[in-house]
Amino acid sequence: MEKANTMNPQDTAAQWLAEEDAILSRHTLGTGIARREDVAGMSGIEMLAAMIAGKLPRPPMSVTLDFLLIRIEPGIALFQGRPHLKHYNPLGSVHGGWFATVLDSAMGCAVQSTLPAGKGYTTMEFKVNLVRALTEAIPVVRAEGKIVHSGRSSATAEARLFGPDGKLYAHASTTCLVFDRPAE
Repeated sequence: MEKANTMNPQDTAAQWLAEEDAILSRHTLGTGIARREDVAGMSGIEMLAAMIAGKLPRPPMSVTLDFLLIRIEPGIALFQGRPHLKHYNPLGSVHGGWFATVLDSAMGCAVQSTLPAGKGYTTMEFKVNLVRALTEAIPVVRAEGKIVHSGRSSATAEARLFGPDGKLYAHASTTCLVFDRPAE
């Protein structure tokens, strides 16, 4: 989904932020949880595409932690986040939990993008490797999640968190439980 960075980091960051602004301009429903009747009959990728299109509300966690689903393809999810001072740990850099949340979202949505209507998933476990510290000096980062295996009852995925300069900040892997969503 993401190509190698051929622009300078400032131009890349500006392009990423413009793409984010375009998506946010479509989010007129505010934040919340999609109602069951609004997503009934949708496959995972259809639901995620509806979020990007602003047809479903923005999930509250993404507002709280300043990240957003940017693109979705079968087996691939791209999230973008803005590290801020409010995400810092006592040591003066972004807390590992912020990294973990953005990466978990990218991996989980990569899994969700492969699921048919009526199926759901939940994260069973994940592992995060923090490669370098992240501060507000990097205005925006992206997490690309990719499916590794999608089966009937489990799925695995991996993700990488990188900056507009192409540097890797963290990577992760997950195992998810796939299940039938309860019918109402």
